[in-house]
Amino acid sequence: MTSARSPSEAAPDPLAQDPHCRDFLRHLTSDKGASPHTHRNYRQALSEFSAWRAKECGEAPPKWRDLVRDDFRAYLRSLGRRGLSPAAVRLRFSALRSFYRFLVRRGGVEASPVRHLSLPKPARRLPRFLTVEQMLSLLEAPSRAWAAVEDKTDRRSRESDYLRDTAILETLYSCGLRVSELAAMALPDIRWSEQVVRVMGKGRKERLLPIGGHALRAIQKYRDRLPATSAKAQAVFLAHPDRGAAISPRVIQLRLKRYLVSCGLDSKLTPHKLRHSYATHLLDRGADLRSVQELLGHAHLATTQVYTHVGMDRLKKAYDAAHPRAK
Repeated sequence: MTSARSPSEAAPDPLAQDPHCRDFLRHLTSDKGASPHTHRNYRQALSEFSAWRAKECGEAPPKWRDLVRDDFRAYLRSLGRRGLSPAAVRLRFSALRSFYRFLVRRGGVEASPVRHLSLPKPARRLPRFLTVEQMLSLLEAPSRAWAAVEDKTDRRSRESDYLRDTAILETLYSCGLRVSELAAMALPDIRWSEQVVRVMGKGRKERLLPIGGHALRAIQKYRDRLPATSAKAQAVFLAHPDRGAAISPRVIQLRLKRYLVSCGLDSKLTPHKLRHSYATHLLDRGADLRSVQELLGHAHLATTQVYTHVGMDRLKKAYDAAHPRAK
């Protein structure tokens, strides 16, 4: 087995000598408000293409202005030989398309060679979601967990943590938030009397969302139990009751996992599945697709339409079970 590289022998960064890529990645963060996750994925995609181009043609960094569609068709074929899924391929080309749009706007190139490139179609995967009954059980899980704590004087078991978790779950389900949006919520974002909350979504796009009374009461109860010093913190949900730092998305995921297990549900379900549940339940109860699109902050209606397939699948099952001439 080969030994690990020493720091001095580490593989060079394919983007180190590429000012176009560095400018684009700075633009993603400073101008577009891209999440760290998006920034990491796009950087990786550009690094992979640059490394492939250097290996195939000895060109480092790539001469972006001179590349043509056939160059990217060759790259597409190389990804296929690696056995990448359609989603993984599309993610890489999404980064390349965004990069070329940036170059066109800056005058670095005249046209994008990847704009109309045919990509493998992604497999249609219906979103997983919880039933209303499962969701209600999950919302009650933190209070059940606190009731089961035997030594309530133990500082490792603080009631405020369970109240916070209840408020987090109620807010996720009430508003259909992304976990990053919830973690970033600040007290001035909540308009208590109007029962709406201001959310900063992807690309720093702001939207106002209704927030239900159950969620607002859960937030207020949690905030009332915080120490006076922490109660002044602007972040709605704190990582620790004695400090003002906001909770991280990762901690939210870990806490959710605990409650899923306690409810006998799949511990691999993510906070995003609560967003799926929110959308599915709204459509099942008669909400129109355009309204759900706005609530979710989707740029395109097609992104929201996947939830109609979920509803139709359930309708078909009900039809098959109930109609005497269904089969």
